[in-house]
Amino acid sequence: MVIATAQLMTALDATIVNIALPSAQRALEFSDAQRQWVVTAYTVCFAGLLLFGGRVADALGRRRSFRLGVAGFGVASLLAGLAPTLPVLAAGRALQGAFAALIAPTVLSMIAVTFTEQRERTRAFAIYGAVASSGAAAGLLAGGVLTDLLDWRWCLFVNVAITGAVLGLGHFVLPDPPRFGAAGVDAASAVLATGGLAAVVFGCSQAAAGGWGRPTVIGALVGGVALVAVFAVRQARIPDPLLPLRILADRGHAGAYLAVASAVVGAFGTFLILTYHLQVVLHYSPVRTGLAVLPMTLANAVSGYQLGNRLMPLLPPRTLIAGGLLVAASGLALIARLTPDSGYLATVLPAQVLIGTGMGALFPPAFRLAVHGVGQQEAGVASAMINAAAQVGGSIGTAVLNTLAVTATATYLAAHPAAPGLHRAALVHGYATATAWATGLLAVMSVLVYFLIPAPRPRPEPEQTPRTQTARKET
Repeated sequence: MVIATAQLMTALDATIVNIALPSAQRALEFSDAQRQWVVTAYTVCFAGLLLFGGRVADALGRRRSFRLGVAGFGVASLLAGLAPTLPVLAAGRALQGAFAALIAPTVLSMIAVTFTEQRERTRAFAIYGAVASSGAAAGLLAGGVLTDLLDWRWCLFVNVAITGAVLGLGHFVLPDPPRFGAAGVDAASAVLATGGLAAVVFGCSQAAAGGWGRPTVIGALVGGVALVAVFAVRQARIPDPLLPLRILADRGHAGAYLAVASAVVGAFGTFLILTYHLQVVLHYSPVRTGLAVLPMTLANAVSGYQLGNRLMPLLPPRTLIAGGLLVAASGLALIARLTPDSGYLATVLPAQVLIGTGMGALFPPAFRLAVHGVGQQEAGVASAMINAAAQVGGSIGTAVLNTLAVTATATYLAAHPAAPGLHRAALVHGYATATAWATGLLAVMSVLVYFLIPAPRPRPEPEQTPRTQTARKET
């Protein structure tokens, strides 16, 4: 429960400020162009530092790293909640992401080394997958309630209370797996990974304003890819890399990372599009918007714990993962058919149920597959990679889908004469276009992942002893 609560805190904090962002913008008086940094400051630092956090967890000890990460997250939340200006708010959010990057791999690796019995480990990964995949939707719900009933700052202050409870209970119940020394804590690689991801996200977000051909966009994208390439070359050449490339060389691990990254593109894109569709097109309040996305959270949790938990011992991982991507893609396909007249019950609700069910079915086996066959010494790095895949998918996917939506809206406005309701129709067209691209991505990735992840080897028949042979003859 302590581990799941800490994971929920980091997962929901990626989206809890989304609904509160308009209130924060009015209070701190920053522009529309600047507001993206409140979200991306968190996700970029989270994704870019996850590998570094996983290595730190291996070096310092997972219990010590967990407590340090939770405590730092609480302090960063307090700083962001008290922020008088946008730079202070963004700095607090960046610190939150940095400490979340220490918490997340520690959590997953502690599960991997703590639950050794097959049934307990399956149940633990099912709970973890449900918590991790539903945290973003829970953040939207909590953000709406706290913003309407209290103030936008309470979306950040709530973490202070959670961290206190987690630290207090964790002192008595958390295990202390072995540590493996300080080798491999490579800060230079962490800077390369974080800088590269930040540049790519910046380029994708800037494309929404002036198109993909702007020099700023091209420079940011090329620079980001170059930094990531330097990071990969460095990992291949240094004796104790931050990311051992042999982890990526495993087809099962690679398939799990691709599946999670693709799924989160769809999930984060859905949150963004539904938030704006419900509030701007259907004129929902923040609280009503939060309640409206609750079915996705419930479907995710039920599917992750019940469906994923029950089917993992019965079906190969690639079947569950690919099937989950297809089910989620079918939900996105419904949203891709949005029109200005589309109602909540006819389109949005069934789409959420399908997306949540698909995500819940694929996350538990993907998380488990990501650390399968990895020794305890590299459990932190392997678990960091699956979390990094999720954050990279969320960061880049949200920026790209937002750019697609904005571009499609502008094209629609330019192609149609002015008329009542034109802007509303153009917005919905943009949402539908972006979601259609996400639908295609998940459908293609389901096929790729199915063939990339190897099928489980057949279990050898038990050796027949003379006694069993005799018993069979008598039968």
